[in-house]
Amino acid sequence: MNLIQTNKIIDNTWLERPSPEVAPDLVGCTLVRQMSNDKIIRSTIVETEAYAPGDPACHAYRSRTPRNAVMFGPPGMSYVYLIYGMYHCLNIVTDADGIPSVVLIRALQLESVPDWLWEYIPKQKSKPKISRLAAGPGKLCRLLDIDLSLNGSPLRVGEPMWLEHPTSQFQKDLQIVQTTRIGITKGTELPWRWYLANCDSVSKT
Repeated sequence: MNLIQTNKIIDNTWLERPSPEVAPDLVGCTLVRQMSNDKIIRSTIVETEAYAPGDPACHAYRSRTPRNAVMFGPPGMSYVYLIYGMYHCLNIVTDADGIPSVVLIRALQLESVPDWLWEYIPKQKSKPKISRLAAGPGKLCRLLDIDLSLNGSPLRVGEPMWLEHPTSQFQKDLQIVQTTRIGITKGTELPWRWYLANCDSVSKT
């Protein structure tokens, strides 16, 4: 599938909705990463999950803490956390200021990998498939050098990351699958995971 890119920036107003509404709309959008070396990598969001108030799998389910404080802030911020002491996960804060609601970016698709980006890819016996380099929340953060230093970073041009809408034609052609979330033990019945159909970059269940 040819993933068409656009320069129409996603603003905070568009994100000021409950995460279960924003999550499917983010599939097909572009995540732009401005690296520390002034290089830019663009990738298409192909899988998302929503986490919202009242959801037992949400980090803010019980109370506000220093770790989840960003979730309670305004929409358009990045919420990055560490799991298993080694993997980072990127979330987009949504909904109104004060409401803890986020969309987890589970997988990205890259059309190509510039030579300079290979330094962020762990050495392997054989060259990995480009389609699988960002096929999972930990993988995409490692590839794009996303860590806790980006927690609370605003998603806008001039910052380390921002989001762009897909073209109208690409949006029209999208086939999105909705299903239950994976990798959690609570709230497993909620159908709050969306991914691009027939896409090899979607994380494996």
